[in-house]
Amino acid sequence: MEKIKVGVLGASGYTGADLVRLALRHPAIDLTVLTANSHAGKPMRDVFKHFSHVDLPDLISIDDADWSSVDAVFCGLPHGTTQAIAQQIFRNDPKVKIVDMSADFRLRDPDVYKEWYGLDHVATEIQPEAVYGLTEHYRDEIAGARLIACPGCYPTAVLLSLLPLATAGLIDTTDIVIDAKSGVSGAGRGLKENTLFCEAGEGLSPYAVGKHRHMAEIEQEIGKASGRQDLRVNFTPHLIPMSRGELTTSYVRLEGGSTAADLKETLLTAYASDPFVTILDGETLPQTQMVRGSNYVATNVIPDRIPGRAIVISTLDNLVKGSAGQALQNFNLAFGLDETLGLEQLPLFP
Repeated sequence: MEKIKVGVLGASGYTGADLVRLALRHPAIDLTVLTANSHAGKPMRDVFKHFSHVDLPDLISIDDADWSSVDAVFCGLPHGTTQAIAQQIFRNDPKVKIVDMSADFRLRDPDVYKEWYGLDHVATEIQPEAVYGLTEHYRDEIAGARLIACPGCYPTAVLLSLLPLATAGLIDTTDIVIDAKSGVSGAGRGLKENTLFCEAGEGLSPYAVGKHRHMAEIEQEIGKASGRQDLRVNFTPHLIPMSRGELTTSYVRLEGGSTAADLKETLLTAYASDPFVTILDGETLPQTQMVRGSNYVATNVIPDRIPGRAIVISTLDNLVKGSAGQALQNFNLAFGLDETLGLEQLPLFP
């Protein structure tokens, strides 16, 4: 198989490292450039010990990277740092495809981006070329895209479980309450007091209540599906003391006489041919243990004891399907490869 030369921006972060882990077993990828400004000049094995037995390029600074030498770039940088680099690559290296795992191109409206991230969008001329990288819902667009904006981890779990229901008009999209929980890796690798072991361990903590930035993505996509531009959802995330994993519980009001069984049948039909989305049997409840380390999503619909309502639960690995795995899935589509290539590993249990 002919190799595709790949660069990874931000290879020293959790999502960048998981992308490297997956790419190392991808038969079509040649990891050529790895950047990490704070660790520039170091071997990857010095930054992540689990790479001690593999041969990888040394980490370099972004300024030293030669993007003309690669066919694709995965961006795992913090928000606000990808736009200028993507714009530069667009201008100077038109053959290079960009798969962005940051938030910089997810929101179609630059004004909405500024509202939620507090920064001016500095690449508005290429924003219209960005395809929202929710693979199962934008597959055709992703296949022809040069710039793919991968969704956040929370939006991926929520949207995969709710978009088919909103599109079919089975739920009242003005009355959605989402309870979300994520492992500590979702906060990134940087040193933060609230993610220290003694602060995060043996406890459960809500955060960014009423103002989490992923709300904007959820509202953008469910609003588009239901034709409501001013949609608002109730979303509360929580930090749970485990390394990886994510679970979202969405409480929805049924529309048009639909039932929980109708919602489940709609999801089964919507994802019948999708390799990574599993709608569980009966009333089996999704658990993070079902998807750990994999690109799979497990979802189910449970009737609520309150008439006219249902509970939709979804779980994924925030670093794989919620980030690096979905990015690799989109890469496969963009290069005409089998969508599952390099992502066939089953969940790790226990």
